Amino acid sequence: MATTPTLTGERIRLVPLGPEHAAALFESLHDPESMRLTGTHRTFTRADIDAYCASRAEQDERLDWVIEDAVTGEYAGGIAVNDIDADNETAGFRIDLIETYRGRGLGPEAIELMLRHLFDEVGVHRVDLEVYAFNPRAQRSYEKCGFVVEGRMRESLLWDGQRVDTIVMGLLRPDWLARRSV
Repeated sequence: MATTPTLTGERIRLVPLGPEHAAALFESLHDPESMRLTGTHRTFTRADIDAYCASRAEQDERLDWVIEDAVTGEYAGGIAVNDIDADNETAGFRIDLIETYRGRGLGPEAIELMLRHLFDEVGVHRVDLEVYAFNPRAQRSYEKCGFVVEGRMRESLLWDGQRVDTIVMGLLRPDWLARRSV
């Protein structure tokens, strides 16, 4: 993958993550609910985030987007395609929305934009994700986009003294194409 393109939907825009997004990303990474939903134990410094955002244009092994409100340009979250396996035509992704943008249907819109790019432009055959069992809202959003539960990794996350299962979900290109033609 050479560059991360800008993708535009009805209510959001996916724009390449860059240095101009460091402050908003830093703030989102310190939101306790975002940390819980993503299983993030690590505490990032502002210097960590500044360096990461500055490095995105130089890499080509993953796609990092900021989810922006199409009207205001406000930071709404992020979506990243990682674990790309070109030999097997597979990729994994993660998504997070800041609190004020959760529950508004923007996650599925961002995922659909990403899927269209991965299946139509990049040429992957399979996209997968992991979601924690304490996040059924996200699981429903993924199912809305066509993902199906493929398995469960039992007690794979330790959060606040509780062991939590990870649900593995996947979507194949033929299934995605079939949904589009309906």
